[in-house]
Amino acid sequence: MLAVLRNAIFRADRLTLVLLVLALTALCGLPLALLFRLGIAPDGVPDITPLIEALGSRSVQKALWNSLETSALASLLAVLTGTALALVIGLTDVRAKGVLVFLVLLPMMIPPHVTAIAWIQALGPASPVLRALGLAPEIGATHPLYSRAGLVLLLGLQAAPLVFLLVRAALRAFPRELSDAARVSGASATRMLLRITLPLLAPALLGSLALAFVASLGNFGINALIGVPARIPTLPLLIWQRLASFGPDVLPNVAVLSVILGLVTLVALWAQSLLQGRMRSQLIGLPQAPLAIALGRRRLAVEGLLWAFIACILVLPAASLLATALVRTYGVALGPSSLTWDNFAEVLWRQSVTLRAFGNSTLLGALAAAGIAALSLPLAYFLTARSAFARRLAALGAWQAEIAYAVPGLVMSVAFILALIRPLPVLNVSLYGTLWIILLAYVACFMAVGLKPVIAAFLQMDRSLEDAARVSGAGFGRRLRKVFAPLVAPSAASGAILVFLTAYNEVTVSALLWSTGTETIGTTIFNYEDGGYTTLAAAMSVVVVLATVVIMIAMNGLARKVPAGTIPWRD
Repeated sequence: MLAVLRNAIFRADRLTLVLLVLALTALCGLPLALLFRLGIAPDGVPDITPLIEALGSRSVQKALWNSLETSALASLLAVLTGTALALVIGLTDVRAKGVLVFLVLLPMMIPPHVTAIAWIQALGPASPVLRALGLAPEIGATHPLYSRAGLVLLLGLQAAPLVFLLVRAALRAFPRELSDAARVSGASATRMLLRITLPLLAPALLGSLALAFVASLGNFGINALIGVPARIPTLPLLIWQRLASFGPDVLPNVAVLSVILGLVTLVALWAQSLLQGRMRSQLIGLPQAPLAIALGRRRLAVEGLLWAFIACILVLPAASLLATALVRTYGVALGPSSLTWDNFAEVLWRQSVTLRAFGNSTLLGALAAAGIAALSLPLAYFLTARSAFARRLAALGAWQAEIAYAVPGLVMSVAFILALIRPLPVLNVSLYGTLWIILLAYVACFMAVGLKPVIAAFLQMDRSLEDAARVSGAGFGRRLRKVFAPLVAPSAASGAILVFLTAYNEVTVSALLWSTGTETIGTTIFNYEDGGYTTLAAAMSVVVVLATVVIMIAMNGLARKVPAGTIPWRD
């Protein structure tokens, strides 16, 4: 009897599940638990006095209000913009939909600090494009983006593709019978939009609003590059500035601020979940091909407006970024006499810090992608298993990964500093100040990104394949390797590429974790721009944007081998 019990406890699948959940708890849950412990229970006993004292500070109150105000306004702008684009592209007969979707989602894959740099150069007095058109502000004039409106505009444009993605997915899930019945009853396209489409989209719109709010709240790159010169302190900026002060109580102080930022995020997500549950409508019927409402004579005008909008949000900043990278000094007009490739040569061949940053980001992105893909395979298996116990236990690990992804990257950075600032027990090895702490933070923060495509693949899989493998005597490990791994490999690869893109371009997580020798692309670009080396920042940003576009185009090669919706810009 004892042997049977021991065999049941130490079965390979159960042992794997337990180890997997423990690993996710150590990576995602434990750092956040340490952060909240230092913030609200510094002596081991829950005490909200530090939070009350922090909230009583005028600087914290101002930063909190600015964060809430700008994030709320930016999320409203993102919902209006993203929803309008999703409705026009998703429900009408505009042409080149695939290209339009790709271009609309492209800003979501470009680092926020690169977006900020591009717009700063596009709309400033030294803008090469506006100067050529005679529309540039006068030299010495205040930059139009260095204001509350400018901060809201960039945060909203950065979050709009996320709203577009979610609303478009919701539109594609609508049963066609609803719209067909409305059309047969004589309803116009406008009436159908107001009476059917928008009410049914309410849960998706609410979810998009909450996610856009959270994304704007934790956005460090845009807040730093616009908020600092505009003198608009926000919570991410305050955390960054206080951690850089190196005072005796810096960690407890920063921990309290991070707890405030984390609590605001969790409250927003909780409110979203609660309201979505009350607003959800049960739909009858299978999703079918979306509508293609004929625009008739208006199609050309609508397409013109779409392409003009894309030109404004992509071509103008991209052209300004490239023009800045091709001149010797920022502010000089681009022409035959000022054209130079020296900035690209500097960042690609001469500067050791940029070469190191490219190498570090490539290595970290690749390792994080590979690690997340390896963890996603068994976790997705257990999340879709027949055993209710296995699903619940696996869901505990997945839930922690979702929380780590949802909270702002700066909060996770502080959590990892607290978790790894001391040497590891038993091993007596310190990871703080090394690439390893950034890698672990990447795995924790982006685990949810790589997991979703793998779950989608498992949900579409016939589990009779596993039954056949069991009957043939294949153990758990062999079933994973021989049966499931080959079938979900395209989805895992798609998720891994998304993780690589996210990690390769990010700055929020590594902003507080990097040190000399562990620079990333994001931190190097930010430091160049912050230090006044604008042309080098522009050149490095152009390289990053080109690399992002190439990788996104290469992902299209997986489109036919992965479940529908795995690649965001493909149906």
